[in-house]
Amino acid sequence: MELSVLVLLLVVPVSLAKEDMEGKVFVFPKETNTDRVILTHTITKPLKKVSVCLRSYTDLSRPYTTFSLATPGKDNAFFFYLQPPNTFSMHVNQEVTHFKTDSETLDWMHICVTWDSDTGVIQLWVNGKLYPRKVSMKGTSIAPKASIVLGQDQDSIGGGFDSKQSLVGEISDVNMWDSILTSLDVQKALLGQFNGNVINWKSLAYEIKGGVIIQLKTSTSRLI
Repeated sequence: MELSVLVLLLVVPVSLAKEDMEGKVFVFPKETNTDRVILTHTITKPLKKVSVCLRSYTDLSRPYTTFSLATPGKDNAFFFYLQPPNTFSMHVNQEVTHFKTDSETLDWMHICVTWDSDTGVIQLWVNGKLYPRKVSMKGTSIAPKASIVLGQDQDSIGGGFDSKQSLVGEISDVNMWDSILTSLDVQKALLGQFNGNVINWKSLAYEIKGGVIIQLKTSTSRLI
């Protein structure tokens, strides 16, 4: 019996372990089509309300991806695509919505996006500032069989990466909810005081692929 328990423990995937990532960042060191972080989630039913917040830090001048959620048949089910210096593109179930934002500066950027299927309303906050609301894919839902990847654009579920859309930089404080954040919730997330119930940065299950490394936050980096 004791041997059987030991064998069972040995075959449990490491990716199931959850780690408190507070005070840490993922560093994506170079342009590749391999470096990425795969996030394990708790999605078990179709999503009709979604909120995602994260921080990123990069000096890229070309377009890049931070958050990619793909489902069977929909590689851009919930997808962040940034086009410096001042365009944020949000995809929901393949439909793209563009936001004109303040020009990016070389500093940490905190992004929160919410989408409500009941109304189709998308809300975007950048560093706590709410941009004009837009509408996309009203009445649809995001399938529960989802692949969530940081730092790469999935052109098929779990794959099809393009190095020219990859992130070279850092990501931190990734959280996801199956509800719509209020403005107060976003302010709390900005301060690191509100964590997700689908993906929780303080209890994160993840798998690193390629050359991504984990580093501590440094005293010279502004995160808020």
